[in-house]
Amino acid sequence: MVKELLKKLSNAHGISGSEGSVAEVIRGEVAAYVDEITEDTMGNLITVKKGDDFTILLAAHMDEIGLMVKFIDERGFVRFVTVGGWFDATLYAQRVVLHGTKGTVSGVIGGKPPHVMTDEDRKKPLKVDDMFIDVGATSAEEAAGLGIEVGTPVTLDREFRELAHNRVTGKCFDNRAGCAMLIKALQLADSPHTIYGVFTVQEEVGLKGAKTAAYRLNPDCAIATDTTIPGDHPGIERKDVSLLMGEGPVITIIDNNGRGLIASRKMIAWLKKAAAEGEIKVQLEVGKGGTTDATSIHLERGGIPSTTLSIATRYIHSPVEVLDLADLEGGVALLVEALKTKPEL
Repeated sequence: MVKELLKKLSNAHGISGSEGSVAEVIRGEVAAYVDEITEDTMGNLITVKKGDDFTILLAAHMDEIGLMVKFIDERGFVRFVTVGGWFDATLYAQRVVLHGTKGTVSGVIGGKPPHVMTDEDRKKPLKVDDMFIDVGATSAEEAAGLGIEVGTPVTLDREFRELAHNRVTGKCFDNRAGCAMLIKALQLADSPHTIYGVFTVQEEVGLKGAKTAAYRLNPDCAIATDTTIPGDHPGIERKDVSLLMGEGPVITIIDNNGRGLIASRKMIAWLKKAAAEGEIKVQLEVGKGGTTDATSIHLERGGIPSTTLSIATRYIHSPVEVLDLADLEGGVALLVEALKTKPEL
């Protein structure tokens, strides 16, 4: 079931540059369904389902946004930097997991209590520089004894939960949802073509893994699987974001006002045709902000025709992302249907 797979992926931990534990989960899910699995020097997990000479790259980034230890003070409090795009206020009062040299350590993110804030303090936005991680240590030496050091990766301590109406919540659905889509597609697809299923690293910090993987593989075309923002909850309007949860996976036309990806019209037509033939409802996106691995991929070599297939996900880049499982299942079905054929490039 896609729900159980997403749960396993969401509960795993792996910030940008430290994706190894997530890669191991993925390796276990796809090993029986592909002909080759390799890991490149960047850490990308590259799988191959062999077919004819036409090659299709499917990419999903494994990394999640997180934190990293930068300093431990004499009282044992841990200062940190963000890795990836956080809204700072989201982090205050969260539980976290520090992935130290001696195993995992639990901690909480603290800051100045509101009871002692001045009027001026209350007017200022809460910043990461005002926060710290409390692991219970009373000295730098005690923190070091727990295996915490400069460079220790830190992730949010949140677990997958079910909501009403076939919806679920958890951390890092961006982009463990895309990973789930790609895993299920590799398990279910029966394609005459060669499929590269690539689980990329360091997307959240510059689309890095996709760039090197695309250059190495030089596919005929590519699809990145990811998440995107719906316009169906308070604080956002449909005129700004037309997408809805529960109305199917999303095909990207452009993102980031065209400064990121301007998708191949031939790739868009291919996916739309597959959706029609499979009776799968889809949405189209013209996006103002954010981008995906497809931006790096489509600029490699002499240019690689690309688009993105996304799942509309509320509250992305927070610990409580929300999606509709029907959209995720639709994304899997669309990939499986499309891979029966190839785009007319």
